[in-house]
Amino acid sequence: MADADIAVVRIVPETSFKNKAYEALREAILKMDIYATPEPVMLDERALSERLGVSRTPIREAIAMLEQDGFVKTVPRRGIMVVRRTKSEIVDMIRAWAALESMAARLITTTARKKDISALRDFFADFGKDRLPEHHVEEYSRANIAFHQALIALSESPVLVDMTNDILLHVRGYRQLTIGRVERIAASLPEHMAIIDALEQRDTELAERLARDHTLGLASFVEAHGKELF
Repeated sequence: MADADIAVVRIVPETSFKNKAYEALREAILKMDIYATPEPVMLDERALSERLGVSRTPIREAIAMLEQDGFVKTVPRRGIMVVRRTKSEIVDMIRAWAALESMAARLITTTARKKDISALRDFFADFGKDRLPEHHVEEYSRANIAFHQALIALSESPVLVDMTNDILLHVRGYRQLTIGRVERIAASLPEHMAIIDALEQRDTELAERLARDHTLGLASFVEAHGKELF
């Protein structure tokens, strides 16, 4: 039998390195707290090449892909800067997150297992009247972010997960900036508990509304106080 004449293109090693570099850099950027300081967050091409163990060519290609996706921007004579959004852009992103998270809450009430919903309480098990969030802001901030990510994941909707990943970097940063403010942190824990209660009760409309209103509260706060956060 004759071998089949399959039209294939030879794999170029640099191509896979480019994609791997892109994924590694994108993941690293998504984990950054780029709003922790007013100073711009800069990336160094040479340092990235050394840390990833690849030549600078796939790094440059990965940076170009990240720039196309809106994660970074090449600034002449300065280097590669991680993109931060304006206050109005952040408010718009938080509103979008509110819509996506409210849909996640709706899906959770119809598909999630009871034990998985109840597990959401674990994020706040260390907080209460005897251990107030405002006395442990950094720890509570981490729990807060993890809770909102878990809500999206519990929807079991790959589309929602992908869509929120694109705005997670910015929404997370502003959640961390605002959670320490008295106006926000006092209401945060009770609002989270109310959302979980509604999810456990399979009250779809209430869970959807509480999840949406909770995040819209953040949007309103950023809109009113965004310039004061730094």
